[in-house]
Amino acid sequence: MAEQSSGSGEKCVIEKPSGWSNLIRGEDWLAVWLGFLIIVLILAGVRPKMPSFKWETSGEFAATVEKSKPKIEKFIADAQAKGETVSAESATALKTALDSGDRAAIGSAAKKLGEDAKGAKDAGVKKKGEDLGKKISGSAGALTEKVFSGENLGKVVIIGIAFLVISSIGIILMGGNIGKYVIGFPVVYILANISQFISGNSTVNYYGLEYVIFALIIGLFISNVIGVPKWLMEAVRTEYFIKTGLVILGAGILFKEILQGGALGIVQAICVVTVVWYACYWLSKKLKLDDDFAALLSSAVSICGVSAAIATCGAIEGDKKKLSYVTSLVLIVAVPMMIIMPWIVKTLGIPELVGGAWLGGTLDTSGSVVAAGALISEPAMKTGVIVKFSQNVLIGVAAFILSIWWTVKKGAAGGQKVSAGVIWDRFPKFVLGFIIASIVFSFLLDPATVKDTKGLLGGMRTVWFALAFTSIGLETRFTELVGMEGGRPAAAFIIAQLFNVIWTLILAYLLFGGVLFTVPDIK
Repeated sequence: MAEQSSGSGEKCVIEKPSGWSNLIRGEDWLAVWLGFLIIVLILAGVRPKMPSFKWETSGEFAATVEKSKPKIEKFIADAQAKGETVSAESATALKTALDSGDRAAIGSAAKKLGEDAKGAKDAGVKKKGEDLGKKISGSAGALTEKVFSGENLGKVVIIGIAFLVISSIGIILMGGNIGKYVIGFPVVYILANISQFISGNSTVNYYGLEYVIFALIIGLFISNVIGVPKWLMEAVRTEYFIKTGLVILGAGILFKEILQGGALGIVQAICVVTVVWYACYWLSKKLKLDDDFAALLSSAVSICGVSAAIATCGAIEGDKKKLSYVTSLVLIVAVPMMIIMPWIVKTLGIPELVGGAWLGGTLDTSGSVVAAGALISEPAMKTGVIVKFSQNVLIGVAAFILSIWWTVKKGAAGGQKVSAGVIWDRFPKFVLGFIIASIVFSFLLDPATVKDTKGLLGGMRTVWFALAFTSIGLETRFTELVGMEGGRPAAAFIIAQLFNVIWTLILAYLLFGGVLFTVPDIK
């Protein structure tokens, strides 16, 4: 199938077969069926072990040890005061191991603390002990040699074969060259895994630099410096990979998580998303950016960064090179924000819950919210995560509304009468898959099943997105990104982000600062 394109770049869309054949040959529907196939297999008990890419150098681990010592000392005092002698003894043993610097001993002691804390009667001691044990044991076990062990590499191979087999079904049905795809896919897959390895480093992860930016950089380097051979291009399937990953993403967007945020989290999320989205869209149009760019920038700034931009690109059939540009902007701007905003909270004496809500409404990934919130306090971190959960759930709502609006808008612009049939024909079907998956996991499945499958489904989604962003890099010229629209998209994004920072801080004060409502009891 030939991809559609415009003067500004290739679109997140592929030519659609007509009639009933679209159900089994159209890229949108194939993404739905393959996403559902993966979900059904996992629910049915097919649970392959995902490889681990987490690693921490000796120097980084030494820094983790020093940061952990005062936390453990405080925990020991708290556990002893509350009569939790078993947890206190385990923590004391961990403190001794930390003082010794023996990584293996620290890992074992931390793991034991986590296990013993589960039996604590005091809820605070139980949670804190489990969290400390998990974090420290995870850092101790994040060894480079484990990433490159035969067992872990075997998992990489197994997952790669599974993805090749599953994705090949769609390639055959779409009429692609399956021979070239089978040859090229392993190369794209290896490059995608390299991006995950780089982002798996503890320091890189701390600063919120996600695998997508490294996948894009690797692809751009090969495309612009080495060159991409023609035989590889059959496996460079950006839209196919993105759409399948987005269907699986729906399984992780749970409407029930909005309830965790309570009324205040929901109100802030809605006010941030609606006001900031419109403000960014208005600004983008004033700077003479096209509709694609305006929508991508607006969703990235107002909802949750990369995931929202990806969902929007599919929903509006946007330009994937613009998606690359927006993704890069999101991740570049997020790093200084993650460092500066906690400093502002402490320096200006902003209440911790207000600061947490501020972070949750402006930082674009849950990981960056957790890291930045931890620099303030645990209540700030919890508040930030609550607000971020509420905003994340709005991805599906926004994608659905955008799909309908875009279909009507484009039809009217082309002088076409926009009937229900036209809307259905133009509507990106993978969005339906996304919404159905979200509804099923939110309301129809047992919460225990959702919890058990969450990690594996998240890992599967990550592979699809890593493949997609590697593909974007492989088919993009670096000069196209750097010189895109003369820097106006970057200006629109930064100005909109500044507005977002100010607007969200006002909302956080009104909602979490005791101005309109009683300050929530978040400890």
